[in-house]
Amino acid sequence: MSVHELKRPPVADTAQWRVDLPKALEQLRHWAQVSPLQPALRHKRHGQWFVWRWIDVLRDVERLADGLRQQGFTDDSRLALSGAFEPDLLLLALAAQHVGGELLTLPDHLDAETLHKALWRSRPTHAFVQGRQAQQLWLNHGQRLLDFVALLGPAEPPQRLNRRAQGAQLWSEEGTQWQDGLTVVLEQWLNSGHSLAFPESPGSASRDRREVAPSGLLLSAEGLQRLATEIDSRLAPQGTWRRRLCDWAIAHPQKPLQRLIKNRVRRLLGFHNLHFIWQATRTPDTRSAPTWLNEFKRDIA
Repeated sequence: MSVHELKRPPVADTAQWRVDLPKALEQLRHWAQVSPLQPALRHKRHGQWFVWRWIDVLRDVERLADGLRQQGFTDDSRLALSGAFEPDLLLLALAAQHVGGELLTLPDHLDAETLHKALWRSRPTHAFVQGRQAQQLWLNHGQRLLDFVALLGPAEPPQRLNRRAQGAQLWSEEGTQWQDGLTVVLEQWLNSGHSLAFPESPGSASRDRREVAPSGLLLSAEGLQRLATEIDSRLAPQGTWRRRLCDWAIAHPQKPLQRLIKNRVRRLLGFHNLHFIWQATRTPDTRSAPTWLNEFKRDIA
């Protein structure tokens, strides 16, 4: 996870990638004041869950803002973010807002040619990039990479979480390939004041989600389709009597046996505390998703 500086061009076209969060800092300061010691962010790293309290988030954002200023970031600068949503990326996004610069998100799986075109148009002055392959692509543009920890400066490390968190929790297993994702994640998190959790990696998302048992999922339409595929893979094969029984129970959960089967499926996926799945009103067709997921979808205009 690295930050590096790009040469600034005279003109930039940032409309496609720009992120606007006018009230983000105001909301962050609110939660840091009214719930300073409550968990704000959770992330699994090296097999351990770590937690940032609201006061920790605010302090880290302020430190990162100072670090950005030392790297020449001003209110005329543009910060491009590329990678999985997790605490470092969110904290840096908020720090850029703190300084007053422009914030951009670029997909994290671009090939060299597509990345070159995106950078040529958007002209970021600074960038935060996750993943070795992505970092190498940026290095191929002749840029110097900086360590995120050095940008943050001296700070208390996040606390290990030694007990299961209680209360409402949001969950994200997305990244900057979701064009509007950062806006959605930050708005839902800062509007609600709920804890927001992230998996250690895409490959561990299902297991880590079961450990968190979130109350809300923040998913793109593509993420919802991946979830539907995951659910289907965990059920009995199509055409078998066990699958017909499961489908019948999920579609008609009025009786005890049906509720038992449905609840078992939900627990297997880490959804036994689930209350809603965020979904934009205008998304690709997701009618192939399991019927029981529809009851959790909360359409947002």
